[in-house]
Amino acid sequence: MTIQWFPGHMNSARKKAAEALAKVDVVIEVVDARLPAASSNPMIETLRAHRQRPCLKLLNKSDLADPQATEAWLAHFNTQPGVRAVAISCKKPGEVARVPKLCQQLAPHRNDGTKPLRMIIMGIPNVGKSTLMNAMLKRRVAAVGDEPAVTKSQQRLDISPTMSLIDTPGMLWPKIAYESDGFMLAASHAIGVNAVAEFEVAAVLGQILLDRYPARLIERYKTDITGFDGVRLVEEVAQRRGCRLKGGGLDVDKAALILLSDYRSGALGQISLETPQSRAAMIDAAKAQAAEGDDAESPDEAEAS
Repeated sequence: MTIQWFPGHMNSARKKAAEALAKVDVVIEVVDARLPAASSNPMIETLRAHRQRPCLKLLNKSDLADPQATEAWLAHFNTQPGVRAVAISCKKPGEVARVPKLCQQLAPHRNDGTKPLRMIIMGIPNVGKSTLMNAMLKRRVAAVGDEPAVTKSQQRLDISPTMSLIDTPGMLWPKIAYESDGFMLAASHAIGVNAVAEFEVAAVLGQILLDRYPARLIERYKTDITGFDGVRLVEEVAQRRGCRLKGGGLDVDKAALILLSDYRSGALGQISLETPQSRAAMIDAAKAQAAEGDDAESPDEAEAS
């Protein structure tokens, strides 16, 4: 299954964001600390680079992510030109309070008080942009919900006489290049439920957890997971949690929701779905697979296609 989700309002949001970037000094990109690269919209990087705007990349939900993986991601992003990466939980006011000063450091030409520092918050759905904006303004100005695409329109507000902030709707991109990214985004609730089959998403998530955090699964579900794959793990969750259909069979769809919820809520502990090393390996494998596909295609087939 290939996961793609690009509702019509996102295309409009992209156009408005491109226009707004001409009038701001710093881009605040919010990503999910559990999957920082998969949750980073390549369109934002393209738009930002075109306008030559510096970026404060906030790895939000860091309290849910594996600290060692987060440190590796911070080191990775902080080598990129024009980028400052910081781990944060937007639900902690003390951490949010650092954001304006970090933006000032990226735009020192706005520190003389002559003109206000203009910031824009960007990112994919359900990574905490609205929570960040509310915390920065110290009042509720943006709707917050545990569903993707809650915010659908852009708004500009003043933090102080010397700082202004633009909040933008969550934006995905028209085609997710890597299949694993789609599954990780769906597992982390950044994609609408109408675009995914939750059992398949849970099975992929389960495989990642089996590979990287088997002890967390044993502790949470009190079971021996020897020889399990992602599908078998979902079935075991159904067995352990008493998920049954009327006829007595296992209700794997209900079990899938339990596994997804346990990951999203942090009940499984601090989990990261990717590291810089695992992502590099995934991209290399995808390129090799694509090259094999090209080599396998005959000249006649290539001409026909």
